[in-house]
Order: sequence, then C-alpha cells, then structure tokens
Amino acid sequence: MSPSPNASTPDAAVATLVAADAVDKPAALAIIARATGSTVLGSGTARPRIPLREGVWIEIEIPKFGEPPPLAIDVHAVGGAAAARKEALALRDVLRPVTGWSLTPAFPEGGDDGPTPTMDPDSR
Repeated sequence: MSPSPNASTPDAAVATLVAADAVDKPAALAIIARATGSTVLGSGTARPRIPLREGVWIEIEIPKFGEPPPLAIDVHAVGGAAAARKEALALRDVLRPVTGWSLTPAFPEGGDDGPTPTMDPDSR
C-alpha cells in the first residue's frame, strides 16, 4: 500500500511547476483543488496538501518575506521522478485553461516512462 498523502514521505519524488503569477497560497490551493476535483487537506496548517490519488499529492511553496512570485507547485509521487514529472505536466495541462497562469516545469520535459497520470477524481 502506498503512503498516505497526509504523511511525510521521504521516498516520494517531487516535480515542480513554477507559476510566475501573483496569487497567494490559500487562493492557489483552492483553485488547484477545484480544478482537479479534489480538496485541500490541512487547510490553515503549515503544510496543506491536495491529494490527487493514493501516492500522489500537491504542495505549494511561496516566496518568503513578501517577495514577488514565482509560486512553486510541488507535485509529489511515490512512483519515482518520472511519475512525478508526468503528474506535474498533466496538472499543468489541467490548470492552464482554468487559471491562465504561466506554468513552467522546473525540470526538463521529455521521456516516456512511469505510470500515465490522470486528474480524474474517480481514479484516486
């Protein structure tokens, strides 16, 4: 069984999308949760998360000390780096038409290994 997205998982890989748009963390979490058909877990805590399905979740990092964007959207996946990257690219494809955010992967695009991601809430 895969670890819960509520627990810190040291063996989960992370792929980051960078949004160079002005949006605060609570609003970004709400927008992403709505766009993916999920919910925000731990809202109001230091580490809120959006579970996509077992072993895949999203966290958001914001600049410190009132710096301007970027907003870092971290996609965690226990399936490895390739799976995390595919999940991040799938999330980018879901978010772009909904948000209009300029989303850039903080990793090289390419390759075709790992499980096929889906943002379908029924697959969680």
